[in-house]
Amino acid sequence: MANISLKNVLRPGFVGRTFKSGYRFQRYWDTPMATAFFCGESGAGVFIVSMLLNFMPGVILGLLITGVGKTFFHLSHMGVPSKSWRAILRPDRSWISRGLWGIIFFVGFGVIHVISELFGLVPEVLIKPAYFLGLAGAIVVVVYQGFAMSHSTAISLWNTGLMPLSSMLYGLLSGVSMVMALGVLDLYATDESQLLMVTLFQKILLVAVFMTILSLLHGAKHGSKGARQSYELLTSDFLARPFLIGVIGIGTIMPFLLLMFAPVNFLTTLTATVSILFGFYLYRVLIFKAGVMDPILTPADMFGK
Repeated sequence: MANISLKNVLRPGFVGRTFKSGYRFQRYWDTPMATAFFCGESGAGVFIVSMLLNFMPGVILGLLITGVGKTFFHLSHMGVPSKSWRAILRPDRSWISRGLWGIIFFVGFGVIHVISELFGLVPEVLIKPAYFLGLAGAIVVVVYQGFAMSHSTAISLWNTGLMPLSSMLYGLLSGVSMVMALGVLDLYATDESQLLMVTLFQKILLVAVFMTILSLLHGAKHGSKGARQSYELLTSDFLARPFLIGVIGIGTIMPFLLLMFAPVNFLTTLTATVSILFGFYLYRVLIFKAGVMDPILTPADMFGK
């Protein structure tokens, strides 16, 4: 990742930190936030899938990935972490605030569910509410970051309903893949129909993620000038190689071919899982780095068409 840097990257029309009118990279969200997003969505995804399959190792893993990983990288990004609690005060106006409430429900009721399943210490009246409220919180976590990005009208690449869709699909795909790698195949070794259902769901999600990425690129190519700049960065400029090879090639096409044509065993499952997670993380980083702000004024605005 070290060589994917925005420092000293000058392109026609980009004005950097000057007061000139032109394109600027967004620099507010970078690798720490991309990592926090990745931890939030993948953790919520493995939690959701594991809850539906009653797979306790995956439930615990999802809580740890989101509760520890996402929290750590969010706090590392903040200038004043001690004031971060204020973000929960306006869920009526902010997807960040709604997301924080989702994390509270997800982690809080998820832990209660784990205690109930492992130790039986939770009153009967709380067992079902904890299950459904934890699941509802995880669903919010897996989509809210995409909604937060899609509200960024100044960054045309992000300003689309495909952002929350990609968050949800990638989160669920990561969840299914990690559950499979953790050993869910062994759990259903005697139930061929269940095994086929889980593997089929993984393949469908891979195709859905691939089509969502293509749709995002298509929309950017035919969008505003800022979106077209982002498209060029991702397909033919300095971000093209990691995006095309890493996100699309290694992250979607390779695991799909493995799952379609390679024999199903732990090695192929683990390889596909690592490829998917690698592609997802790279997607998160590159979508942030390709965020280009549209010019406030264009030559047509200043001098007339």
